[in-house]
Amino acid sequence: MLRSWDNGVEEALQKLEHLQLLRSLRPIYLQNGPTQEAQNPVDDEFHVFDEMQPWDRSSVEVHIPEPTFQKWLHDIPSSGDEEGTHKFRKLLLFSGNDYLGLSSHPTIGKAASKAALEHGMGPRGSALICGYTDYHRRLESCIAELKKKEDCLLCPTGFAANMALMVALGNVGSLLAAGKTPLTNEKIAIFSDALNHASIIDGIRLAERQKSVEIFIYRHCDMTHLNALLSSCTMRKKVVVTDSLFSMDGDFAPMIELVKLRKEHGFLLVIDDAHGTFVCGKNGGGVAEQYNCERDVDICVGTLSKAAGCHGGFIACSKRWKQLIQSRGRSFIFSTATPIPIVAAARASLIVARKETWRRREIWNRVHDFRVLTGIPINSPIISLIVGSEEKALQASQSLLKSGFHVTAIRPPTVPPNSCRLRVTLSATHTRDDIERFTAALSLCVNFQEIGIHGSNGGYARL
Repeated sequence: MLRSWDNGVEEALQKLEHLQLLRSLRPIYLQNGPTQEAQNPVDDEFHVFDEMQPWDRSSVEVHIPEPTFQKWLHDIPSSGDEEGTHKFRKLLLFSGNDYLGLSSHPTIGKAASKAALEHGMGPRGSALICGYTDYHRRLESCIAELKKKEDCLLCPTGFAANMALMVALGNVGSLLAAGKTPLTNEKIAIFSDALNHASIIDGIRLAERQKSVEIFIYRHCDMTHLNALLSSCTMRKKVVVTDSLFSMDGDFAPMIELVKLRKEHGFLLVIDDAHGTFVCGKNGGGVAEQYNCERDVDICVGTLSKAAGCHGGFIACSKRWKQLIQSRGRSFIFSTATPIPIVAAARASLIVARKETWRRREIWNRVHDFRVLTGIPINSPIISLIVGSEEKALQASQSLLKSGFHVTAIRPPTVPPNSCRLRVTLSATHTRDDIERFTAALSLCVNFQEIGIHGSNGGYARL
């Protein structure tokens, strides 16, 4: 069954070549770029550390002007441009996605500044015109190696990566139909988890407009429902797409069950590993590495704006799929390529994340600390505490704010009515003492025995 996907993509690529629509990436090697030694840097170019350093704390410690603090405290809209104030409130951040605290790492900052001094922002243009350089290519190679994939396509954002992939999937059906409307059994069936990220949802909707795909939504992590939908589907080409670690609920996709279904039904398995990359797995390879099923995941989408502490998105896949996506993925084709300093920083981040293994150890220690101190059975650094009404969520957020903790109340339309929540995230640069103080403050505004976690079967787009 999976071989038919390879044949289908190959046939689609041949049609694109015949139509002269096949696009290639040609990296520009910058004139003042790194020497051969710098392209293959010695270890000491990337300084790493065996434990937390003082600068790491800036990834979880923030300051906001006192007027802004007061407006937030009373839920008064604020533009955030209050000038002339010299008084600030220090808050401890429990709401960001910088899971490893890499955004403040000096080695990553130096990589960005070195590239900026040598090349400025680099050539400005889309990747297919002049924006793709040797810096981009080396970063793609690093990500492909991390994800155990043949190749990788760098995108401006994780959102753009999902959009490009979904649209490219729809193009396969259109290309194989040779300009005609595909018959029902010739269409591509896309099976999507009900709580998938907004970028997947929007990408699927755009693909659907090509009239070459059929969309099936299965109940959140419900493998019985997914199996029933797959069994009743007569289409030959099937795709299952899911978040690996769900960003608003903090639960993992049932990877082992998905792999079993993949072997039974022969579908293409696509995961969005935005919140698992660098955090999960011995080497930071993500959720697939953690569940020892990297070879069973056909395409892995991810981001460099969370645990990598930088910016950008990627699609780790085969060379064949990369060629298709870069030729038909509109959000990739029509976006300006990522600036050189950001690419250099992201590559440094990959190297630091791989070597500073203490960061992964510490974030999972903080997950353990929170679980022990609260009794709430969490299993990831994303903690979704459902409190119910908007009023309750705001009161809890404001109570934590008074205690010096930055936690935002998540309200409709991000989540359904009466499922408002506090979305708490843990970081490797939080300490045991931070968790103790935070959970003590949290216990004053929520009841740990009554709190709901994960919760919601609604198909809503999340942060």
